[in-house]
Amino acid sequence: MTKKELGLALLLVVISAITGIINPAFLSLVNLLNMANLIGLFGVFALGEGLVIITGGIDLSLGSMFALLGVVFIDLLTTYQVPWPLALLLVLLGGVALGAIQGFLITRLKMQPFIVTLCGLLIYRGTARYYTSDSTRGFGYGDEAATLSNIASGNVAGIPNTFIFLVILALILGVLLHRSVYGRWLYAVGKNEEAARFSGISTNLVIATAYIISGGLAGVSTVMFVFYTNSVSPSSFGNFYELYAIAAAVLGGCSLRGGEGSILGIVLGTALLQVLQNLVNILGIPNSLNFAVMGSVILIGVLADRQLQTRRQRKMALASMVRTASKATTSQGESGAPRGSAALTTGTGDRR
Repeated sequence: MTKKELGLALLLVVISAITGIINPAFLSLVNLLNMANLIGLFGVFALGEGLVIITGGIDLSLGSMFALLGVVFIDLLTTYQVPWPLALLLVLLGGVALGAIQGFLITRLKMQPFIVTLCGLLIYRGTARYYTSDSTRGFGYGDEAATLSNIASGNVAGIPNTFIFLVILALILGVLLHRSVYGRWLYAVGKNEEAARFSGISTNLVIATAYIISGGLAGVSTVMFVFYTNSVSPSSFGNFYELYAIAAAVLGGCSLRGGEGSILGIVLGTALLQVLQNLVNILGIPNSLNFAVMGSVILIGVLADRQLQTRRQRKMALASMVRTASKATTSQGESGAPRGSAALTTGTGDRR
């Protein structure tokens, strides 16, 4: 655990303790399990967003992707009576396909990630609203839907399945990001894409796979959110969820410049975000200010990242100056010794 992650964990504990003191109901088992469920729901796609941010990109289309995949998923189960394993597979492949399209536009056509994903945000939600004639789609409650519902929104020994899945996914992605060559490539591309390319890294492939993973995790999150809400309104389902993901990643230490971040940090950022949301509700702050709180959190996170980056650069510059001065002193000492020896030899010869 890095200093940044340790500090984030301590901040999470402090805010939780303060919230528990203000309202003891915060520490009740029901509330903690509900928060664990929400952390699992939001954490899954926040991890995908985090990988994209580490490459130096951004994905603004996640919320709209939920709306499109959500209405398609419900129609597959209710209208077309598709078996749930096949419906689940199609939704996951749909998320992967949308991520692949975005990755292709960004890497092959050299379009800016902001523009590509902003267009995706508009296109996906517009398509979902047209597909449903802007009407809400609800679930049928057949045996197959009930089985999938138990998997997506059930619990094991009281612990929500969503939270358990997040923990498993975080462990897998943690190994991928921090213990594999691909993870090193992600950081390298985020730090300096051109330098990574000259080092022999297939930067286009690395960036594209980050968007593909993000799209696949968006498909998984869609299924979990659909069973959490039991219906999908294409005009509002997943609205601004991409902001939750970006905020969680930034709070977790991911730099919007790329090249920084960790899986543990993103999970902690998601947890902190949910605790803050819970605190807002406990303090009686109007729900209409939720987005203002979200924007403030992102702004504070970016400012903090900027300050830390500035301090790090100053320390590196100071260390470089010290090393340079030390080498210069050593070099002068070594070059001065022969001259002194030669002078001594010459002086001795003269005396003779």
